[in-house]
Amino acid sequence: MRFSVIIILYLLLPDIMQAQLNIAASKSLLQRTVPDHAAQFVIESLPQQNSKDVFEIESRNNKIVLRGNDGVAIASALYFYLNEYCHAQITWNGTNLNLPKTLPAVTTKIHKATPYEYRYYLNYCTFNYSMSWWDWPRWEKEIDWMALHGINMPLAITGEEYTWYLVYKEMGFTDDDLKGFFCGPSYFSWFWMGNLDAWGGPLSLSWMKNHFELQKKIVARQRALGMKPVLPAFTGHVPAAFKKKFPNAKLKQTNWTNGFADTYILDSEDPMFAMIGKKFLQKQTSLLGTDHLYSADTFNENEPPSDDPEFLSKLSARVYDGMHQADTGAVWVMQGWLFYSDRKFWKEKQTEALLQSVPDDKMILLDLATEIEPVWKRTDAFYGKPWIWNMLHNFGGNTNLFGRMETIATEPANALHNAKSGNMKGIGLTMEGIEQNPVLYELMTHNTWQDQIINVDEWLPRYIFNRYGVENKNALKAWDVLRKTVYTVPVEKYKRDGAESIIQARPTLDSSSRWANTRLNYNAKDLLPAWDEMMKAIPACKNSDGFQYDLVDVARQVLVNYASVLQQHFVTAYKEKNIAAFSKYSKQFIELIDDVDQLLATRKDFLLGPWIASARKCGSTEKEKALYEMNAKDLITLWGDENCPLNEYACRQWSGLLSDFYKPRWEQFFTKALAAMQDGKEMDKDVFVNEIKQWEWHWVNERKDYAVATKGSPVEIIKKLYQKYYVVIEQGY
Repeated sequence: MRFSVIIILYLLLPDIMQAQLNIAASKSLLQRTVPDHAAQFVIESLPQQNSKDVFEIESRNNKIVLRGNDGVAIASALYFYLNEYCHAQITWNGTNLNLPKTLPAVTTKIHKATPYEYRYYLNYCTFNYSMSWWDWPRWEKEIDWMALHGINMPLAITGEEYTWYLVYKEMGFTDDDLKGFFCGPSYFSWFWMGNLDAWGGPLSLSWMKNHFELQKKIVARQRALGMKPVLPAFTGHVPAAFKKKFPNAKLKQTNWTNGFADTYILDSEDPMFAMIGKKFLQKQTSLLGTDHLYSADTFNENEPPSDDPEFLSKLSARVYDGMHQADTGAVWVMQGWLFYSDRKFWKEKQTEALLQSVPDDKMILLDLATEIEPVWKRTDAFYGKPWIWNMLHNFGGNTNLFGRMETIATEPANALHNAKSGNMKGIGLTMEGIEQNPVLYELMTHNTWQDQIINVDEWLPRYIFNRYGVENKNALKAWDVLRKTVYTVPVEKYKRDGAESIIQARPTLDSSSRWANTRLNYNAKDLLPAWDEMMKAIPACKNSDGFQYDLVDVARQVLVNYASVLQQHFVTAYKEKNIAAFSKYSKQFIELIDDVDQLLATRKDFLLGPWIASARKCGSTEKEKALYEMNAKDLITLWGDENCPLNEYACRQWSGLLSDFYKPRWEQFFTKALAAMQDGKEMDKDVFVNEIKQWEWHWVNERKDYAVATKGSPVEIIKKLYQKYYVVIEQGY
């Protein structure tokens, strides 16, 4: 009998240890989140409810008891308690953890169960537009944020290049063969999706090893908290050297059409496709383990060679088979971006064929931008596949106040209860860049623990109270304006994403450019009262970190919107050959850039310096540091070389970038335009563009440090800017 007990305990040991690890991980999260109050909490386990995550909160013996089925549920319980009982908040841009010494009691037990099996997080692009240079402390902070906000299914692709390096070395490729394959650190997202090779490289082996070690920490922490990370799988993208080493391989030469060299995709019909797919997953599993969730997007912004449904059906079956051979429990997690970005190709028959050849329980679809266009509504809810409702919201990590507040408050729950929504299994966040518009992400994740729509009239005042730590009528009025302007997208002013400022556009006489689109989803003048009310809220709210961020952000948006008014004035002056007016308004435009740069320098959220410094810190040699600095500067300006059509796609409004990149560009433009006017000639725009491209490319490759510490008081600087600009802007519209 004693022997039988030992055997039973041995068989149960993994589950017992897992439970202990979860409790230990949750206690550690408590210590990191509320170190001075962690001893006032008790953590207890709770079984799932109908196979869904669940948590409870109650008071017992002067302690706050947090119960949950895993670490994410415990963290969610903690955050619910902090929100609802302590009026606290944790966001990327402002945190309020001003807690009372003795925590408030919970008089009635709280019980919450989520209707969503999956809460997905991240987009391939986020790993570069925001995370290119992250170290472990920053990742640790983000994983805590995920847990507190209920995320249990994060994309985890850091360090993927090292696994591929090992696989290709085992296949006989040399380091020289692979030099033209691996890209620089700013461009992994598009390398992994097969859009480009080598750009921004060469990539050092030390980078690969260091970031693979980072990946091990990331997935270990995520699993300890109960998350199931989504790991990468083979999509067919292979090195150019593949055609030389395997001359009989069936390769498709393709081009992303954004100014980069061709890449090579191994045809799924080639027997080597399944072999490589299996080899990669086996190697990855041996190094990282697996939760059986794999991301693979074979045709990200690249069309298949045929639209024949039978061809597409066989193609997806073979992609899945490559996963299945290595892991019989494999579930293919597919980004649904292709159905949105290339809807002309992916018609009903093509979409259904691609999806239906994979078993329903072996594929999960991410409706990647559901708040913009719900693809599930025109695909019969992805033809029976489990799918996830996602908010994409941000493109390129751009800086703007923007969002669809009412949509994300209502549509996840509406879809959940819609008889035509099929097998909807979760909600998620798939933004290309983070650390912006925190209100949207607090609101979206608030859906996690309820199945009914969110009443924004009730939710928003609580959000403001939690953020600022006080109840203030002026703050409420400011947010009412924000809700009706920047956070609403009316049909007549439809926009996919937020506007940029004309300041960020490559200098032009046009009102906008391709990727610096200045068209707003609201009337610019209607935003002014929000700034006015925020100024009136300063006496009551000025000590709040979140308020200071919002104050800067609102003022920033008002000021950069006004740049378009000044541009219209100097364009009119140029066309009318009015040199005096042109000089007046061009000087005001440059002065505005300086003022906005000074404003942004007061918040670390808006500094260029940390982005550059963290990139250089990743290098182990001076040459490597210089390469990473180039990667960091290139991504947020030109994107590629001086002729890349994606210039400004990932533009930012950051102190240092305004003063050292956007401002001198415009100064050169004004000098050329003024000289042409004085000579009675038209400015040669083509000559200017070619010259400025060369200047931009030099800037990208130049060695320069930028401020990593803030400068000045945001409140005092905004007071001066308000006095200088408010009436002028009000009268200017």
